[in-house]
Amino acid sequence: MDIGVVGLGLIGGSMAKTIRRNTPHTVLGTDTDPQVMYKARLLEAIDGDLTDERLAICDIVFIATWPRAAVTYVQEHAAAFKKGAWVIDLCGVKRAVCGPLFETAKDNGFVFIGGHPMAGIEYWGFDHATATLFDNASMILTPPPGTDIRTLSDLKHFFRGLGFGRVVMTTPEEHDRLIGYTSQLAHVVSSAYVKSPEAMKHPGFSAGSFKDMTRVARLSEKMWTELFLLNRDELQSELDALIEHLEEYRAALSAGDAEGLERLLREGRERKEIVDRKEDEP
Repeated sequence: MDIGVVGLGLIGGSMAKTIRRNTPHTVLGTDTDPQVMYKARLLEAIDGDLTDERLAICDIVFIATWPRAAVTYVQEHAAAFKKGAWVIDLCGVKRAVCGPLFETAKDNGFVFIGGHPMAGIEYWGFDHATATLFDNASMILTPPPGTDIRTLSDLKHFFRGLGFGRVVMTTPEEHDRLIGYTSQLAHVVSSAYVKSPEAMKHPGFSAGSFKDMTRVARLSEKMWTELFLLNRDELQSELDALIEHLEEYRAALSAGDAEGLERLLREGRERKEIVDRKEDEP
């Protein structure tokens, strides 16, 4: 197959490298940065350039840009995609992307599928892209309503062949609700936590807990601003719930309530044990 990748940053570059490593497929790539294109060719992350003309031969096209840019690109190139091709975005929110593009695909004879690989690091850009980023990761897919069983099966087979450990099918709405908690809230908390004046004094006083809590504060503020605002209803809901829980801990501390504090900590430990057991389920 011929596979196109639009956007060769951390995720798109890693997808190109992963396909090149794990399959015999031809990878065509494009990026707005000429230096990135030069590096992608030099390191053989791609087999060639993805031009507008070559879109017509691609069986699969990955859109690895920010959400608004993904929508714009697909709508502007809608007539150029191969009939029946899979066009899959790799953005971190789904309602804002799938909403308009399900209709665009239907009107132009290709299949648009929302996608979100649950893998990443605290750095970004092609220089940090690797062929192993997605190994054993979860791939979330939000196919359009009514997608046939054969297509769903083929999608799972394709992504498992790339090295993903799990392929999860869901709706754009459920994706955004859960990602608001599992990913976006974690980034907000990390960003806020590291702003304590005490953070500057941490050397010699910190270990794994500090590193875990602050790792994702090293983020691309422009990209995450777009992601947060496109999912602000779900993120605000999770922030409200977190603030409510934090107030419970604060109240117990202020009152010197050892019994209440112990109860809160026990509830957290027990919830973590349940969450860990869920992670081990197939």
